[in-house]
Amino acid sequence: MMLLLLGCKNTELKPHEGFVEVTGGKIWYRVYGEGNKTPLLALHGGPGSSSYSQTPLKALSKDRPVILYDQLGCGRSTRITDTTLMTVDRYVEELEQLRKALNLKDFCLFGHSWGPALGFSYYLKYPDEVKALILSSPYLSTELWMKDADILIATLPDSVQAVIRENEKNKTFDNEAYKGAVDLFYSKYLRRVERSQEKIDSSKAMFGSNVYEYMWGPSEFTAIGTLLPFDQTDRLKDITVPTLLLTGEYDEARPSTVNYFHSLIPGSEFTVIKNSGHATLNDNPEQTLARLDEFLQKIDDLKEH
Repeated sequence: MMLLLLGCKNTELKPHEGFVEVTGGKIWYRVYGEGNKTPLLALHGGPGSSSYSQTPLKALSKDRPVILYDQLGCGRSTRITDTTLMTVDRYVEELEQLRKALNLKDFCLFGHSWGPALGFSYYLKYPDEVKALILSSPYLSTELWMKDADILIATLPDSVQAVIRENEKNKTFDNEAYKGAVDLFYSKYLRRVERSQEKIDSSKAMFGSNVYEYMWGPSEFTAIGTLLPFDQTDRLKDITVPTLLLTGEYDEARPSTVNYFHSLIPGSEFTVIKNSGHATLNDNPEQTLARLDEFLQKIDDLKEH
């Protein structure tokens, strides 16, 4: 049964799902598990993706609440066309509205891809609410993301590189050859393990493409949206909570770049997920979940002492 929360303050974190009223609409969330261990709140990628790909995280809910939610504009949440709602600041406030509705305190904030940009932006504004950060395959700087993309594009056949350059120049992103180049790039650096057709269809149905295209662009390696000037690297030194960074061995968030972010965050930890592209929970869920569980156990130990 779905529960509509209108800002109630004392919701127990028991397994359930529902909606929270936020600026611009309603967002869907689901709580897996329960217990007194540190709660984990997960931020999906995109912008405009959904929590669908993060369902493997429920494996971590054996002794803690794990909360997944769909950001406004995608998944089961209200779909939007108003571009004034498609801003980092509003998504930060959306997250705070969810936290208040769930009466969530001292939690670990997990973010994947765009999720770390949102999560870190939230942490900078509400540092007292977050006990730990997990930055998974993090996007934190458009400039560095695009530099990595250029390096990876250079590994593709010359003919494919030419297709990308030509269609980016002409802004013909619906061109079939360009779409083929995108698919090839994604098969190497986004998701290396094929999904079932059912999962592909569900993921597409959940995707908020207008949010993604407005804020980012037509593909992972073509940024022309409002996030073009986004860069948080100069603030990473301000993180004072335990932080884990991880990325795939073949990730579009290249290990060398994520290791650089790691070097800027005092006391942070860094792990490379073997045989994985960007979608580590898809390509190597075993190592990803084991590493997350290990980190969360450390946070739990700090809480007990």
